[in-house]
Amino acid sequence: MPNRDGALLLLVPTTSYRLDDFRAATRRLGVPLVVGSDRCHRIEDAFGPEQDLLSLDYRRPTRAAEQIAAAARDRPIRAIVPASDSTAVIAALAAERLGLPYNPPDAARRAGDKHASRVALRDAGLPVPPFALHDLDADPEAAARAAAYPCVLKPLIFSASRGVIRADEPAGFVAAWRRVAALLASTRAERRAREDGADRRILVEGFVPGAEIALEGLLRGGALEVLALFDKPDPLDGPYFEETIYVTPSRHPAEVQAEAARVIAAGARALGLVEGPIHAELRLSPAGPVILEIAARSIGGLCSRTLRFGAGLTLEEVLVAHAMGLPLESLRREARASGVMMLPIPRRGILRGVAGVEAARAVPGVEDVVITVPEGHEVVPLPEGDSYLGFVFAKGEAPAQVERALRDAHARLVFDIRAPLFTGSPTA
Repeated sequence: MPNRDGALLLLVPTTSYRLDDFRAATRRLGVPLVVGSDRCHRIEDAFGPEQDLLSLDYRRPTRAAEQIAAAARDRPIRAIVPASDSTAVIAALAAERLGLPYNPPDAARRAGDKHASRVALRDAGLPVPPFALHDLDADPEAAARAAAYPCVLKPLIFSASRGVIRADEPAGFVAAWRRVAALLASTRAERRAREDGADRRILVEGFVPGAEIALEGLLRGGALEVLALFDKPDPLDGPYFEETIYVTPSRHPAEVQAEAARVIAAGARALGLVEGPIHAELRLSPAGPVILEIAARSIGGLCSRTLRFGAGLTLEEVLVAHAMGLPLESLRREARASGVMMLPIPRRGILRGVAGVEAARAVPGVEDVVITVPEGHEVVPLPEGDSYLGFVFAKGEAPAQVERALRDAHARLVFDIRAPLFTGSPTA
């Protein structure tokens, strides 16, 4: 039986933007919090030494789950919430050991594996792009000859479109392959080699034309509740796939939205997901919605700040309340339109400053502008980069009004990005 007393364990990577939002949610709900991280000294720097911290080996999920189970003998854990793809598997393994309701570990692994999820969804008869898996030691020119164009090359281990490149012909395919291989090689020093070899494989998918949307949902006992459906009004046609604007509610026809929700609910069942948050990405192809991803986590970055539910609940409050078994009477999103713009990195260099922040905040409808990169830090655009310069948040009476406010605010920001004095490799 699940623990009726105990704390919420939040599993976050040290690079997560969401620590403060989850911490605020647990405080408002009166829920004791334990933070699990792979580098707890960095979390302590942010939270202070009074915060309950649990140091875990994120590179070995089974070991991390054992560490959680051992810690729970001294500090009971009632629920676990992962804040990233990498921690969703750890959460499932630990929940299984502690008897907590959550996704089966195999389902969490399947959802977090780009190739395995494609196979499961395809075998269930659900719409996914055509795909093929390659080893990076294979001949890229042979793979290029076998590919259909246009196509998209994806490393298996990254998220947020990092390393994702479109190719329209064989020469572009080979160049993209080598660029992904170089990115994987350059980041290998940051982590151990994956036991499953995922850091040595590349997924090649057919490019799906059409608008892209994102679905934020909550699984309760296998049933999907749609929390929000976001439009992405900027075209994501490549060669790279940097996301910028999310706006909700969706402006697509009701029947398109309903079909997207139906497809994602069926996809969650095909993956074996039954409990907790999901974040899904779809393309609206001429033939209907096509699934790009169903992740066993909530939306990333600070994007959750666009959402409010019921009596003003934040998304983090919804997730904490659900995990802890607290009452959740209404998950209806507030009536006003809302949106976020993830500020793109225009070029590689050192961020020396940002001008126009107050002018951007003064745009009617803009709620806040948050710059997340400290001055003096290097910024790298996609496909090599893995972050944004910050976030702009807006609300309004209609989605078009929100989108316009976000674009106007972005136009007022001026980023002083200067070339570094020394560069060890060519810039992107």
